[in-house]
Amino acid sequence: MPYEEVPAFVGRLRARDAVAARALEFLILTAARSGEVTGATWGEIGLGSKVWTIAGDRMKAGREHRVPLSGRAIEILNEAAKLRESEEPTVYLFPSSRRGQPLSNMAFKQLLVRMGETGFVPHGFRSSFRDWCGECTSFPREVAEAALAHIVGNSVEQAYRRGDALEKRRDVMEAWAKFIHAN
Repeated sequence: MPYEEVPAFVGRLRARDAVAARALEFLILTAARSGEVTGATWGEIGLGSKVWTIAGDRMKAGREHRVPLSGRAIEILNEAAKLRESEEPTVYLFPSSRRGQPLSNMAFKQLLVRMGETGFVPHGFRSSFRDWCGECTSFPREVAEAALAHIVGNSVEQAYRRGDALEKRRDVMEAWAKFIHAN
């Protein structure tokens, strides 16, 4: 979906009262992959630090990824917490209607079909985010790529770059949230 269309889509999405709708908005806000969101547990969330830490074994590149959470992402988590099944850290952020199970990998597709939205897939919102970063902001390329958990640079550059630019990425994610919810 072109980034210019994301705010209107999210407006339509927010009108839906469904766990999958909140999860998809969270996916868009965090520029995460579907499996990262559907498999997310409360143990990965630091509400105080406003950081979602995804273990390397759940990431495509096999490396831990910290995601700074925007104010709206925190609001979604606070809404989700009201439906939390227990205080166990293994409880899913966005559970299925089947107790103890995560949302199905088809939940987003089914939601889009019910909404009459076609021509794009949830993973494409990562492209929307990246295009917006490149076209509408002055955030450095490396920061935008780090937000997507992409490994950039040659092996020498990677060997010397040990940080993850978390605070710079926090600014990017907050700006993305403001863009999405500007209307």
